[in-house]
Amino acid sequence: MIEFAQIRAFVAVADELHFGRAAKRLNMTQPPLSRHIQMLEQQLDVTLLERTSRSVELTVAGRAFLSEARGLLQQRENAVKAARQAALLAGGALTIGFVGATTYGYLPWLASCLRSELPHIEASFVELTSREQLEALKSGQIDFGLVRPLQTAETVRSACVFREELALALPLDHPLAGRRRPELEQLDGQPFIMYSSAGPYMNSLLTMAFGAAGIRPNVVQSMSQAQAILALVSTGLGLAIVPGETRNACFDNVVFRPIRFGRSIFAELHAIWRSDNRNPVLPRLRELAFRDEGSGVRRPLQLQP
Repeated sequence: MIEFAQIRAFVAVADELHFGRAAKRLNMTQPPLSRHIQMLEQQLDVTLLERTSRSVELTVAGRAFLSEARGLLQQRENAVKAARQAALLAGGALTIGFVGATTYGYLPWLASCLRSELPHIEASFVELTSREQLEALKSGQIDFGLVRPLQTAETVRSACVFREELALALPLDHPLAGRRRPELEQLDGQPFIMYSSAGPYMNSLLTMAFGAAGIRPNVVQSMSQAQAILALVSTGLGLAIVPGETRNACFDNVVFRPIRFGRSIFAELHAIWRSDNRNPVLPRLRELAFRDEGSGVRRPLQLQP
């Protein structure tokens, strides 16, 4: 039986007329690509490609088969789209886990996309820590999670959907608030509100950054959530470094400034889902979650100087 993988391999080689380029295009190595072509030729009992050490050419049979092969691949793609569209129009349900940090920008954006593009889908949102989401995903309580990077099980897929720059949050009347771009060295010895071990990702990220720069802020409080950290910053208790999108928290007496690290450091948000989840709506949600004008990762927020 001819398989679509064999047809896809043949079309790629016919387009590129080069096994190496075709293998790279299909994200595979050359040996399995060659086997696909050989098996296809054996099943058709014809030679589709003439190969030499220097060139690859289509035979007469190969040129005739190429047109039909393209049609088969297009029909398959159309069939998949039709099935997914029918499932979406018929309705469905998704349960999405999220961490609190997503509420400043990414989650409202995703919820808006779901509402406008998948209006027939019932989406439920559940706030959980990253670890809680991983367990909820394993037990089937959620279909999709938005987490800080963490180790996942073999059956759980994980990929970055968003990166954002870090920002320095200061009380409005702090001397550094008047600087357009405070330097990291200026935080040495300053009263600082740190992420606690209950917020392990940001705690580790900042600890690493400070250690690499030889900076020792005077940690006066440790909190697990950005909202609580910014509330303390607003009282004048100290400074903090937070993900850039938290400026949407709208504290009138807190200002945000870009902060330059020795190397590029971003706060990442990852999507997680089970590879064996057969919810027909899940593939469409993944497409939305990774959307950014064709990019695999949404652009980081740019703080104004």
